[in-house]
Amino acid sequence: MPSAQDVGKMIARGIGPVATMVAQPHAAGGVLRRVLEVAIDGYGKVPGAKASAARHLQRHEGDVDRAVEALIDFHVRLASAQGFVTNLGGVATLPVAVPANLTGVAVVQVRMVAAIAHLRGYDLDDNRVRTALVMCLLGGEEVVKLIKEGKLPTSPMAIATAPVFDPELDARVADAVVTDLAGRVGGKNLALVLTKRVPLVGGGIGAVVDGVATHQIGKYAKSELVRRRALGG
Repeated sequence: MPSAQDVGKMIARGIGPVATMVAQPHAAGGVLRRVLEVAIDGYGKVPGAKASAARHLQRHEGDVDRAVEALIDFHVRLASAQGFVTNLGGVATLPVAVPANLTGVAVVQVRMVAAIAHLRGYDLDDNRVRTALVMCLLGGEEVVKLIKEGKLPTSPMAIATAPVFDPELDARVADAVVTDLAGRVGGKNLALVLTKRVPLVGGGIGAVVDGVATHQIGKYAKSELVRRRALGG
């Protein structure tokens, strides 16, 4: 099996067309749909969420909880690897590297959350579930904040199990997630932004930021997307 760094490099090389969409106005919905497709179905040599979930479940002899923990650990390493690769260029590549990193970490994080959801019995082809998967990228604190502010109605689990799919809510979630990712990856802290402009040093900062964020999102998805049914049931 390819290492996390090898897979991270493959993701970094393959996300150019999707990353270009990030800079386009009002493109959040399109970006997230493409990210979902790549994360769930796979891209090139990178396996999708179901294949990743199945591999980790087999390795842990059918123990879902252990497989979920292993998925989180692997995707943290994966996010760090792609974060390092897409932040190596320094100033010369910054206009390209930021959207590429934004898209790359989104693919990694959505694949992780989707794999967890699959192991917990959620249908990844259900649009309600897909909205919930994307919403998990906001993290627990941001979701609670947006619910208190009235910008989101409820939690990812409630959205995943809602009676009907809500396209308007799906669009709002996409906008919130792209805005959050752009702020996180671009760097709200000026010192972080300036450091990321320095070749090699920037790669190390990118790896840490993406790894920590992915770990937090993985733990949130684990707690939020509780087991729904037996696999194959």
